[in-house]
Amino acid sequence: MFNRLLPLIVALALMAPSSGRICLCWAHELPTPRAKNHQRVMYFVDDQGTEQPVQSRADWERRRKDIIVGVEAVFGPLPDRSQLGPVKFEVVPGSRAETETHTREKLKIEVDDGDSLLAWLLVPKGLKGIVPGIIAIHQTNGKLGKDEVVGLSGLKNLHYGRELVERGYVVIAPDYPSLGEYSYDFSKDRYLSGSMKGIWNHMRCVDLLARHENVDAKRIAAIGHSLGGHNSIFLGVFDSRVQAVVTSCGWTPMPDYEGGKISGWSGERYAPRIRSEYGAEASRLPFDFYELISALAPRGFFSCSPMRDSNFDVAGVKKAIPVVREVYELWQVPDRLQVRYPECGHDFPPDVREESYQFLDKLLQHKK
Repeated sequence: MFNRLLPLIVALALMAPSSGRICLCWAHELPTPRAKNHQRVMYFVDDQGTEQPVQSRADWERRRKDIIVGVEAVFGPLPDRSQLGPVKFEVVPGSRAETETHTREKLKIEVDDGDSLLAWLLVPKGLKGIVPGIIAIHQTNGKLGKDEVVGLSGLKNLHYGRELVERGYVVIAPDYPSLGEYSYDFSKDRYLSGSMKGIWNHMRCVDLLARHENVDAKRIAAIGHSLGGHNSIFLGVFDSRVQAVVTSCGWTPMPDYEGGKISGWSGERYAPRIRSEYGAEASRLPFDFYELISALAPRGFFSCSPMRDSNFDVAGVKKAIPVVREVYELWQVPDRLQVRYPECGHDFPPDVREESYQFLDKLLQHKK
């Protein structure tokens, strides 16, 4: 009887007006990972519930799948993408501009039924053949949004989208929900978190990049600072097409974020379940950045983690990197894991940016 009633109960739960949020499923029905220690990565839990050491890449894939379970327990599940068609988009009239090095067009991209975002598409001038593609994600910057990373406003050290197109990459720079020109009501969507909405949107941008006539779909990377830094990581975890992630001031293990005060992660733009289901307690979360960074292996990862970043404590990064390196060594690609610790605050200084671009050039086999 209960099984026959389950669809009706779920439907009523979806229609419940208490929060206004259209949920994909009951909060308490989301699965939880088998692994319980999220600061260790080189083990998996077998079908009998016993910890086993990761001794092969097949073992690691079991652990990686469990990491995804933990992330989705907090962010909500990634909606099914199996029936998606090509991305629908249009060029915003009057938006096209030319510089000495590249063209810039503003695209209106349909990412969900009834929901579109605006993004800048930057293409090197005189481009012939195919080159790597980059998704450049901006920081939390109010109305600036995507304009900052393409060099139209904001901080010069965060113009990485413009610098990469000048280096010969095709770049897409979208607005993040509720920032830039992207007005968004998180309470009325189908996602359990703003972070999962961001992942979905950014994957649609990768879809667009991958179909661009001048982009090699097998050579795509993500880059971002702060909000853009951790969303580049989130995207890479869920989208295997992203071959490299460059993150600036984007992460530290949860217990090291502002001394373990992780309520900042629980806003609607991020993951409300961190508070509602886990009491904003780092020790209760079913995933941590040790696992997220490890889940990117064997693909490239470059982190700018400044010594005086007041948000993302460098001490946590320094604890996590040796743990993550074990996974990269399993894949025999330790050089694909790179971290720089500049003597500055929450910033992406020129010398580190240049090193990150060289890292992308090498990994994506791109020549300026």
